[in-house]
Amino acid sequence: MPDELPAIDRFDAAILRALSENGRLPVTALARRIGLTKTPTQARVRRLEQSGVIAGYRAVLNPIRMGLAHVAFVEVRLSDTREAALQAFNRAVQAVPEIEECHMMAAGFDYLMKVRTGDIHDFRRVLGERISSLPHVASTSTYVAMEAVKEAGL
Repeated sequence: MPDELPAIDRFDAAILRALSENGRLPVTALARRIGLTKTPTQARVRRLEQSGVIAGYRAVLNPIRMGLAHVAFVEVRLSDTREAALQAFNRAVQAVPEIEECHMMAAGFDYLMKVRTGDIHDFRRVLGERISSLPHVASTSTYVAMEAVKEAGL
């Protein structure tokens, strides 16, 4: 039987909201914000971490400030969708840093990728040299984003 999902009450939900906004929030400030004392707040955070609800903490980078303003979404169709081919493709995707996200889809194509590069010329190179040469890629279709209306982490 898979691990049971932890029950999340209003205090846990408040902790998750606060930490998703600021993962560096000191426990005392977090406790004040959610209306508990420090010790039970620490215990709740530890339980949320141990259960995997809080998967980790990291710096949120601004890709635009890093010169990576070009975003394209790429539909990928594979020539082979047997399990070994899917696994080979999935492993190879991990080695392409410009692929920010990659999702297997239940659609008229197999995968949808979010690809971030400096400009259209960089994207063309990545598409031609890296993405198109991934295992079992039969075809791709590209959609260039003109503006991010809502984007995780930014």
